[in-house]
Amino acid sequence: MNNTVALPSNLSVGTFDSYLNTVSQMPKLTAEYEKELAVRYREDGDLEAARELVLSNLRFVAHIARGYSGYGLPLADIMQEGNVGLMKAVKRFDPDMGVRLVSFAVHWIRAEIHEYVIKNWRIVKVATTKAQRKLFFNLRKSKKGLGWLSKDDAEAIAENLDVDLKIVYEMEERLDGRDMAFDMPTNEPSEEPISAPVNYLEQHEADPALLIENADWKGHEEGLLSEALSELDERSQDILTSRWLSEKKATLHDLAARYGVSAERIRQLESNAMKKLKAAVILEA
Repeated sequence: MNNTVALPSNLSVGTFDSYLNTVSQMPKLTAEYEKELAVRYREDGDLEAARELVLSNLRFVAHIARGYSGYGLPLADIMQEGNVGLMKAVKRFDPDMGVRLVSFAVHWIRAEIHEYVIKNWRIVKVATTKAQRKLFFNLRKSKKGLGWLSKDDAEAIAENLDVDLKIVYEMEERLDGRDMAFDMPTNEPSEEPISAPVNYLEQHEADPALLIENADWKGHEEGLLSEALSELDERSQDILTSRWLSEKKATLHDLAARYGVSAERIRQLESNAMKKLKAAVILEA
């Protein structure tokens, strides 16, 4: 069966509420007609029969999906995943089992929704192992009336679900965490102003345009400095290089001994050379 079974036009347009209203009005199938459609699909590959089976049961998917509305995920997306589960169920349904399609499909609908919730409820996955998945859904159900778990509650849940107590506490912390969109919509009416991270985590220094401009200017300044340094006499170049540009900086007395002059004379030569560099850079800039 193709999982992209087309919906009638009145289901593919309009608001989400109109979709719910439309699927609730889809005619229910009798057990006999449902079996007839299932046989036609299984034996003849009749896609129209499969399509009718799917459409007539969309209301049940909507009912199941509403039970997962507390995870902060779009109900429309949850319902869509449930619809995929329903289509998979139709593909595998055996009309000779003696049960209605919806009874058989519940497992497939919930399985698809569970997978979607686990993958999308948090940016960081909260449950990866089978035990964690079981704990994830059962713990949420338990915490609705408990708030923070007491030691006895946590131990009871751990024993019930056959998981380590530490995992129960870890999952509880994850469940009580909340994600916030970096750039939250600002066009929705709200009694309190929404302070989205984008408004206070902006790093002006990281503006690409400024970074490029600063890098270009720094390179320009370094070029001017290098050119001005090359125009100094050799002794002045050596003094500045030894005092400021070498890994092991020379002292005034080191340079005085090297050139056979006083330390004060070296300081004067250094000062004059620095003034020439500054003047050259300012002039060219």
